[in-house]
Amino acid sequence: MQWLFILRLVALAYALSLSSAQEVGYETPACNGKTVIVHLFEWRWTDVALECERFLAGAGYCGVQLSPPNEHVVITEEYPYPWWQRYQPVSYKLESRSGNEEEFVDMVHRCNAVGVRIFVDAVVNHMAGLGRQGVGSAGTSFNSDNLDFPGVPYTPEDFTPREMCPSGSGSVDNYGDPYNVRNCYLVGLTDLYGATDHVQQSVAAYFSKLVDIGVAGFRIDAAKHMWPEDLQAMMDLTNDLNSDQGFPAGTRPFFYHEVIDRNDGAVTVQEYYGMGRITEFRYSQKIAWGIQDPSQLEGVYDPGWFMADPDKAFVFVDNHDNQRGHGGAGDTLTHKWPHDYRLGVAFTLAQPYGYTRVMSSYYFDDDTDAGPPHNSDYSTSNVIINGENQCEGGWVCEHRWPSIFKMVRFRNAVSSTGWWENYYCDGNAVAFSRGDKGFFAMVKYGTLSQTFQSGMPAGTYEDIISCQSVTVKGDGTVQVSITNEEEPVFAICQGCDCSDIPIVTATPGPDYSTTTVTTTQGPTAPPIVEGIHRTVVFIQKQTSDGQDLFIRGGIDAEHRPGCTSEVTTDPCAIDMETNSLGETNHYIKYNTWRQGDTRLDWQGSEPGQGTYQGQPASGSPLAWTSNQPGNPGYQELNQWGEHYWMIDTNMDCSQAENGWFEIKAFVTNSGSGWEGDINQASSCTGTAGGSAPYTTKNHLGRCGYVNVFTFDSPNCIVNIFPSF
Repeated sequence: MQWLFILRLVALAYALSLSSAQEVGYETPACNGKTVIVHLFEWRWTDVALECERFLAGAGYCGVQLSPPNEHVVITEEYPYPWWQRYQPVSYKLESRSGNEEEFVDMVHRCNAVGVRIFVDAVVNHMAGLGRQGVGSAGTSFNSDNLDFPGVPYTPEDFTPREMCPSGSGSVDNYGDPYNVRNCYLVGLTDLYGATDHVQQSVAAYFSKLVDIGVAGFRIDAAKHMWPEDLQAMMDLTNDLNSDQGFPAGTRPFFYHEVIDRNDGAVTVQEYYGMGRITEFRYSQKIAWGIQDPSQLEGVYDPGWFMADPDKAFVFVDNHDNQRGHGGAGDTLTHKWPHDYRLGVAFTLAQPYGYTRVMSSYYFDDDTDAGPPHNSDYSTSNVIINGENQCEGGWVCEHRWPSIFKMVRFRNAVSSTGWWENYYCDGNAVAFSRGDKGFFAMVKYGTLSQTFQSGMPAGTYEDIISCQSVTVKGDGTVQVSITNEEEPVFAICQGCDCSDIPIVTATPGPDYSTTTVTTTQGPTAPPIVEGIHRTVVFIQKQTSDGQDLFIRGGIDAEHRPGCTSEVTTDPCAIDMETNSLGETNHYIKYNTWRQGDTRLDWQGSEPGQGTYQGQPASGSPLAWTSNQPGNPGYQELNQWGEHYWMIDTNMDCSQAENGWFEIKAFVTNSGSGWEGDINQASSCTGTAGGSAPYTTKNHLGRCGYVNVFTFDSPNCIVNIFPSF
């Protein structure tokens, strides 16, 4: 099998050579500048939805990392319902200990409605461990020893061949060998063969289903054990984020990859550059050392340790693994040492290295396998919020501790600044400014009363931790007073105050707390319409001066026989009338070319169709539009942005194919002009989306609705016409 190893090396070198071209799109979450994710570890979906509305939105959190939502094994014997059963998939059905698919969809939509994004912990390196069989959390049968997972489906051909694993046992046992790390079974978990088309497409379909619901991105569990080029292929096959859930059109999902690199193996974080952010476990180690000895904190980002670059790193004080002694732990701060933990998280949110996640845990004793707080039947308990806005019932909720959630405001306020300035440390107190946007100080032991150079404009500010008013003098100095030894942190920032967390309300979802749903088909698509109906097409394409966009279409000859080049009688063309978009100079070309355009056809300019300054039409014309009022191209139907070219028609839907039609775009003065073939394999999102009745190499839209496409892309949105 040496040739397989060689192919892997060639593919890896090729993937790395493309990394710089692939960097855009996966590394920044669509959070409107908010900079902190919270991991609500093992929370139920109903409680996550409530927390988005009652706390996270008002506190300024970017989003929530969920526990894996996929169907998983159910373990009742050797360990009663341990936390790690969530990391042994049975299928990609959305039925887990946290809730069913209907509850999941409701949670995502409610969180998005208040500006809190959802990030899924995705387990796609492996399926359930060897020796396990039976039914999963959604009732799907499986047999790991037979490599049989019909719920996906996966069969033995979808798992890494044994001959590709160099270890004697078949399991990972040599972290100095990347083939051992990536081709062997991780702690006996059945390893998916990520190089195959079927595995890549199955994982991408799971990702795409989630982003179509409204998920904003993914933490990739065990990414270290996946070949980067395989993972990149899965990511690139995934749909753009759903613009109906408030994301700008064409936005790629945010990815952050679990790569445990502590300078102790062959796999490094740098191999995953260009694919999103990478978890930096050395930061957890550095921050723990620095809180014990504050003189080390200035070097918490250490390039000499080959830590991920600041714009690539994803950092945290602890996570669900290393707080339990797993994942390279042993020197990790956790909620079990609350004083030092508060300092570690506050410092993390104040300093500029990496993108941050804070942990929200549940209590556990010596049993590091223990699952979440539970009822008598081991179903997960609801999260209880007491009168002091803290959690009870076994839930820790560090994200609600004042010196943590208030520092989220600070980090959001100073995110545009560079590294720290005016850095001070005397071995007990640490202080620094973030440019002229904010100033932070903390003290390890006792209290503090000291004057510091803040670097901020003169004025009166509010310490967001103590709520005390402070004054920055004309020379930039400020008197810092820290007297609360439980919350030993001070922070001021421009635009920040100490106000209470507002509850952000949105339309409440239904109560699913007593409902059991194993699968959800989604909302029923609006009906197929007959006769003449208004039909709009948008195509997103940024063009150059002198270029114009046209479409040609109807039904392709490969699907409807008898097509001819005679436009007026061609059975593959569709009758239509093109409507005006306005009478300003901006639409002069569109209005000229639409005259005499009576059919959506494949031939180009129709006999008698308008000509603009000697230039004939190259099909049915589109006009450049924008969603910005006051712009000459503003159109109320454009909900997505600039560079959305639009045509508004009255189309005879009776001539479509079960209500669907095909189009392909053509750009003038651009060389070949035609966009490439389109593989619109997945269903369209939107309020009138769904799957077309057949496949083709062209865009497929629905007659009677608003259709949104992207040039050279399979992405599609179909919406009902809004009521303005």
